[in-house]
Amino acid sequence: MENRSNIINLLYGSLPKMSDTDHKIAEVVLADPASIVNMTISALARKASVSEASVSRFCKNLDLDGFHQLKIELAKVAEDRYSYYQKVNPDDLLQALKNISDNKVAEIVNTLTSASTATIRQVLNALKRANLIQVAASGGTFPVAADAVYKFNQLGLLAVTDELWETSIGQTMNLPTGAVLLVISNSGETRNLLTQIEVAKSRGILVIAITNRADSPIGLNADLHILTAIRQQIFESEYYFSRVAAMAAIEALFLLLLSGDKDNLQHIKTHEELIAQTKI
Repeated sequence: MENRSNIINLLYGSLPKMSDTDHKIAEVVLADPASIVNMTISALARKASVSEASVSRFCKNLDLDGFHQLKIELAKVAEDRYSYYQKVNPDDLLQALKNISDNKVAEIVNTLTSASTATIRQVLNALKRANLIQVAASGGTFPVAADAVYKFNQLGLLAVTDELWETSIGQTMNLPTGAVLLVISNSGETRNLLTQIEVAKSRGILVIAITNRADSPIGLNADLHILTAIRQQIFESEYYFSRVAAMAAIEALFLLLLSGDKDNLQHIKTHEELIAQTKI
């Protein structure tokens, strides 16, 4: 549990790879995390319709010492309203909008407050030193990559991306020594992005990943890994998706880079003056 500040983030991030039994236990825990703090292992087992041994294995699979440590970690966030997912019921539109708002705030708060400061410092240094930053993403996450490239270039950091993977992998093949590859993926499992990481690492290029799973293939293969927190569940299913958390991570890097060098602010002002000429 070292450097893990929120067990709820871990549970949401682990859901896609859980066994059916672990998934049943996780659903009970996530439905009311605070109540688990006062439960016995047998009570949780009964509520999840599993055995006590299954609950013990569930804890071990989360890299916890046992059920007691699970309760300790849940107690840390029991009163934190930003830890929990709020269901969205379209039949009550006003409440649905409030719950969506709460989920988005939870994603941002947990992404930014759970980040490892040591990792963030290494990422910032790598971006500042890079002679070229390639940002790669796939599908619905690509708008985050486009936003990152816009922001980095505004700061005076040369950055490129391309929505077409065939072009993007070509860019990776031509990255110069001293470049950085920044990969953004919710699941951390996109095969094309893993191929890009392999190509980049074979060329000695530093790889930074932004995903919502600590044990994702992309996260494990990256040199530096920023974890995002996801809360938005789609259609009452196991599918969790959000651009907000990744956008928040990029925004945070942008603001930290900006605050660390006054020359960056002048570069932004110059860029804004140039593009202002295109406006009526």
